[in-house]
Amino acid sequence: MARPNAMSRLNYTVKETYFTLQGEGVHTGRAAVFCRFSGCNLWTGRERDRATAHCRFCDTDFVGTDGPGGGRFAGAEALAAHVASFWPGGGRPFVVFTGGEPTLQLDAAVVAACHARGFEVAIETNGTRAVAEGVDWICVSPKPGLPLVQTHGHELKLVYPQAEFPDPEVFAGLAFEYFCLQPLDDAQQAAHVAAAVAYCQAHPRWRLSLQTHKLTGIP
Repeated sequence: MARPNAMSRLNYTVKETYFTLQGEGVHTGRAAVFCRFSGCNLWTGRERDRATAHCRFCDTDFVGTDGPGGGRFAGAEALAAHVASFWPGGGRPFVVFTGGEPTLQLDAAVVAACHARGFEVAIETNGTRAVAEGVDWICVSPKPGLPLVQTHGHELKLVYPQAEFPDPEVFAGLAFEYFCLQPLDDAQQAAHVAAAVAYCQAHPRWRLSLQTHKLTGIP
């Protein structure tokens, strides 16, 4: 059960929930339940607004609650039970809360309710808002032109290249355990992969993060 002092929202809106293998970053290949919250603070998610968005290269549909495993959940216990229903059993249960921007909804009550069901809790965030108490794995992906509020965690994953961040080393002094470069997925992706490989070789602090789910077809 969630801790008594961990206040729960009345409703959580989720675009989709599914069981898969983590496709990128340090935990690549690990079995995980992905819970994608609806909404983001950097873009509406609608193509007509992309040109004026703070984050213009997002490739994720986080609008609404109509995805597989999506819906509205009344309270932290209901959402945690929903997440747990996707774990097939065995191993260390692992849930990744993502979005959109998950810090808009993920709170200490949900984290505690997931912990009570044996889950290790991870978050993938743009870092513009503080992460809830108790999250076990914090992955931050900085976005250009915005203040980075969450300046510590476990994994900093930077989409590369970005004109606003010509040298990823500007983040090297932050308190993260791992630093990952993820090639920008656009029409020049092959060139971006080569550039990211060269950068990681020249700066061994950085690891190459490939979106393996796009290579394998795993959701």
